[in-house]
Amino acid sequence: MSHDNPQHQEPPATIGLKNLGTVQRLGFGAMRIVGDGIWGEPADRKAAVAVVRRAVELGVDFIDTADSYGPNISEEILAEALHPYREGLRIATKVGFARTGPDVWVPLGRAEYLRQQTELSLRKLKVDSLDLLQLHRIDPKVDPEEQFTVLRDLQKEGKVKALGLSQVSVAELEEAGKYFTVSTVQNRYNLTDRSSEDVLSYAEENGIGFIPWAPISAGELAEPGGLLDEAATRLGATTSQVALAWLLRRSPVMMPIPGTGSVKHLEENLAAAGVVLDDATYADLEAAH
Repeated sequence: MSHDNPQHQEPPATIGLKNLGTVQRLGFGAMRIVGDGIWGEPADRKAAVAVVRRAVELGVDFIDTADSYGPNISEEILAEALHPYREGLRIATKVGFARTGPDVWVPLGRAEYLRQQTELSLRKLKVDSLDLLQLHRIDPKVDPEEQFTVLRDLQKEGKVKALGLSQVSVAELEEAGKYFTVSTVQNRYNLTDRSSEDVLSYAEENGIGFIPWAPISAGELAEPGGLLDEAATRLGATTSQVALAWLLRRSPVMMPIPGTGSVKHLEENLAAAGVVLDDATYADLEAAH
């Protein structure tokens, strides 16, 4: 599917997700509300709670977290800040990584582990059913069938409403789709890393929400004098806002979830929904990678 021709300057604000319903496309990622190395308590837990509450105040109704953020701590902070949850708020979480230290991530896809972590997420988030459960990584040491089957079973048991995958190929998405309806896929995607272009196209063709992680990473484009910096200056916006606005226009299934531990940065990121890229700027950014 080609995206060379600019289309709508004002992309849709919402997306309908299978088994989940309609949410705002610009959400919040809760990875950065924990300690350095995505490990341990944040430097200021009250500040982390304030960020989460402010996100919802500003209209965010889709928050992405994982059992491995902290581990556990991100989910616990979300519950502390938001439970009982506002009507229509969806919290997505992920399982499939064991954590053995700061910045250390070990894929672990044994069925009993995925089930255990799902049960713990239910407890930490204080819910009877998870809105969206995503397999954080497919464990290469475990048969994919074992991993997909337990997710399917958890959904059938009512412990999970919707299911998704993270950092997968089109072939893996197709295989998972034999076991359950895939609602979302979460792959790295931004202005300078479009290696998941084929997965984005598949998501568009099959009505799957595409959650780009590292959404505002732009490297040299964001440096002074870079293309993104020039566009931001011209539009009276920040480079992060322009990067997010580009993603929102890039595809109607795109669901950026910029994360931060700062209320100021949160407000800046969410204001990206109001940044309208003119056709020339969009085309320049589209050709820049």
